[in-house]
Amino acid sequence: MKTSDTPIVVEQVFHNPVKDIWKALTEVDQMKQWFFDNIDTFKPEVGFETQFVVRSEHRKFTHLWKITEATPYQSITYNWKYAEYPGDSSVTFELVDKKEFVNLRVSMGITEDFPQNVPEFTRESCIQGWDYFIRNSLKGFLSTQSK
Repeated sequence: MKTSDTPIVVEQVFHNPVKDIWKALTEVDQMKQWFFDNIDTFKPEVGFETQFVVRSEHRKFTHLWKITEATPYQSITYNWKYAEYPGDSSVTFELVDKKEFVNLRVSMGITEDFPQNVPEFTRESCIQGWDYFIRNSLKGFLSTQSK
């Protein structure tokens, strides 16, 4: 991913209350069930920072997150980068409550180029990752919560 790339945007409609979607996005016990199971701590507060390790094949990715914006039940933005690699990004989760449904819009913009020789940093890999997390994992998790 490079700064010249257009942001990745994934949208999904949910028929859950906005408060339940917000909890799934911001409460660590719920995040572990659909997002990353090794997140130790998370708080939807500006300035909060956390880190955790994800391994892929022989590569290590220490995720470094810092919350830069948070408006409960509406949006949260993280600065997202990795300890082992150059590159920086911003990820925003926006919730629009339409009463009969909630639209979740996730957008990822690159603020500093990531290495182009790492397969996980290709645009295609990032699109597939966000599609999986939002349209499969989060959607499946929330469908079990509404029963």
